[in-house]
Amino acid sequence: MFSPTQRASRGEMAHHAGAAAESAVARHYEALGFRVAEKRWRGAGGEIDLIVEDPDQVIFVEVKQSRSFEAAALRITQRQRARIFASAAEYLGTLPMGSLTEARFDAALVNGMGEVQILENAFGES
Repeated sequence: MFSPTQRASRGEMAHHAGAAAESAVARHYEALGFRVAEKRWRGAGGEIDLIVEDPDQVIFVEVKQSRSFEAAALRITQRQRARIFASAAEYLGTLPMGSLTEARFDAALVNGMGEVQILENAFGES
């Protein structure tokens, strides 16, 4: 069993690893020509890790980091998907075209080597 100090240290390490993964993914999208509109956007439904845009669409990105891409992908739960959809609907409501805005949901996976893999339209919604 871990002591409270060890648990706090592990939690802090996980927080920093997650922040580093989100930064790597943001840089990846920027290199592809997208603009990062929001990082850790919080609505009533919960948090969206990244919101990126190009002139034609808004992309809601869930970032997951683990030892492998496969392990990272397995960390995306149904509950998280529902939270992301609810938060995305709230965010779209703030835009001029509202829910008519072209949007997709990506999963951005980061492996233990810091490599990024994007699964476009990962949740089958658009």
